[in-house]
Amino acid sequence: MPGLFDAVDALLASRAALPPPEERKRLRQAHALTVDEVAAALQVRRATVTSWESGRTEPRPPERDAYARLLDGLAKLYPAPAEEGAEATEEEEDPEPPTDSTTATQPTPTPTPTPTTTSTRTTGTRTTRPPTAPTAATDDRFANGPLAVIDVDGDASGQVLAYCQGGLILEVPAKSLPSLVEWTLSEGRLGQPRLSGPGKDADPLLVLTEAALDRFGLPTSLTPEERTAGRIPEAHKVVKQLKRAQWQLTKRGFGPWARIYRPATGSERACVQLCIPSWGALDPRHWDGAGSLPPADLARVLGVFAARVMTPRGSTAVTGLELMTALHPPTRASEPDADGKRHSEHNPGSLGKEPVDPAPCEAIDGHPLLKDLPRFYVRGPGEKIFEEAYDWARPLTDDECMRAHLVGLDVNMAFAAGANGLIVGLGAPTHEKNPVFDPKLPGAWLVDLSHVDLSRVKVGKEWVDLRGDLLPSPFTPKGDRPTGPAWYATPTVAYAVELGYEVAPTEAYVRHDNGRYLDGWYARLRDAYVATMADLGVQADTSPEDFLKAMDGYKKRDPELAIVVSAIKATVKGGLGKLRERPRGEGWRPGEPWRALSRPTWRPDIRAAVISRTRVNLHRKVVKHAAFTGQYPVAILSDCVVYAVDGTSPLDFLPYRQGKALPGGFKLGVNPGLVKHEGTQTVLWGEGVREQYEAPELNLARYIKAGIVSDADSGE
Repeated sequence: MPGLFDAVDALLASRAALPPPEERKRLRQAHALTVDEVAAALQVRRATVTSWESGRTEPRPPERDAYARLLDGLAKLYPAPAEEGAEATEEEEDPEPPTDSTTATQPTPTPTPTPTTTSTRTTGTRTTRPPTAPTAATDDRFANGPLAVIDVDGDASGQVLAYCQGGLILEVPAKSLPSLVEWTLSEGRLGQPRLSGPGKDADPLLVLTEAALDRFGLPTSLTPEERTAGRIPEAHKVVKQLKRAQWQLTKRGFGPWARIYRPATGSERACVQLCIPSWGALDPRHWDGAGSLPPADLARVLGVFAARVMTPRGSTAVTGLELMTALHPPTRASEPDADGKRHSEHNPGSLGKEPVDPAPCEAIDGHPLLKDLPRFYVRGPGEKIFEEAYDWARPLTDDECMRAHLVGLDVNMAFAAGANGLIVGLGAPTHEKNPVFDPKLPGAWLVDLSHVDLSRVKVGKEWVDLRGDLLPSPFTPKGDRPTGPAWYATPTVAYAVELGYEVAPTEAYVRHDNGRYLDGWYARLRDAYVATMADLGVQADTSPEDFLKAMDGYKKRDPELAIVVSAIKATVKGGLGKLRERPRGEGWRPGEPWRALSRPTWRPDIRAAVISRTRVNLHRKVVKHAAFTGQYPVAILSDCVVYAVDGTSPLDFLPYRQGKALPGGFKLGVNPGLVKHEGTQTVLWGEGVREQYEAPELNLARYIKAGIVSDADSGE
């Protein structure tokens, strides 16, 4: 019998909860014990005890049993001091007794803030979290966060570790990639709840470091041939391991963003996504140096992005597109029928499950709709819609040459702001002849806007005279005045009406099934951007002076969060770009369909509408600024506009009055649609660059920030 009791005691000890790491250190120091003394008593290394007290590792049996016994004895000798205000908190939680038994409930504990630096480690599925970890309003299925960075401990043990959000570290028993996938789905508790009721929960994301790749038999880098193909060969031993374990890969194979799955059974999904930074998964143009960060720091960067945007599903462009679908899933469950069963039905407000063909004027060159056109045929504005961002510049006037500086303004999240509140088509287009223009009806309109004269336009309800020769046309990306009928998206035609001119379309492809599809997408990305900028010290609703000070060097305050900001902005632009994804090799020939056309989210009309509205929004600000100040831009590139002025700061020429900006004009601030200081250079620099490259209309907006122009940039 004593042997049975000893075995039961051992089981209880192996499951005993240990105090948090900082409490372990306090108890040791309270008894005047050194780390060496504890290590000698438990027959472990000094570094092991230090790791237990820092939270980097957790003890494992049999040492855990003895360590728990030691800490329990010390806790009885040196109890933790009571927290101030504890009694008052208990009284405030339940100020009145329940009036009857049906409403009597236990007081709800107040959620505590998420820790940002705590670190714990688990053995198997036994997780020890610090007491400050939040326990309310979390989904227990995803208790360890949306993702984990998988690494290998550098010490002799070679333990596989999973670095999760909030500083949590899990020990992973996996010896192969198939067992890692199994562990993730059975014990990892990784993933993210759905963003919309009819949607799907996000699959767990595993980020594999080079050490993890080496441990699981994968190459740490791709060969040039593999990089071109975007995957490792199907004959690779790890791919074969997955197949033997009944796991499958998607059509894109085992590449930088791989998806490993088994066919779904009912509503249960069995899918894990891999991200491999050393294979180029995290594009440095969008993720800066995230791929080379230590595992814990990389987990923080990706974790913040996942919490505020969504778990990355691929490149920032892919993630931007997937976010649209996650917020507006194509289908939903129907109401129960007579037998009580639910069926899949179209989700109102979504793009549906099936792709729709664009209007011929919206189709890009090489689309199957245009297969009958002669080879090398070039379509003009009367056959193809040209809604693109600005790339416009002009020579400086004599008066502007006498100014001291060129100051650039950049519109925050300009394309996201262009999507906000925009009505876009949801279904297929309808062709109409001689339609009456409706600014609330999304579509493409064939109309002649060459009669719009920027020398005299309506600003609000009043007509104003301007220097039209110093303004770009709002109807073309290059700022040239139209010369005849052309295809335009609805926001462009509506702006011509706003400027005071009549329009008479001769043809249109309109979408009567429409809605504000991008509102939720905009709101989530806006909130993510504003929250992350606030963490970097740039708050909304501050004075213009305080905003400029806060923006000065904001990236250096927390370089990791600065990476998140960059990724959020890239998600906006990339997601919109994906709406008109072009063929990507694969033996494609003009006139043949390519893979992207099979997606319901291949919607060039939505992209055109967003770009149209973004360009019009910027032109409206430029016109209002010119009407009020007499200042005209010298260059515009996408969302950046440059003025020649005497000062060096936006505050030197923006017409603020008692802290208030010109209504409808440029306003400094962090919110999407407001502007920030892009850069300042001297007028002499600008003229010198143009003379050097003999390019009087070189777009200085492209170089206003860095002031560096290369021969390649200038076209030499």
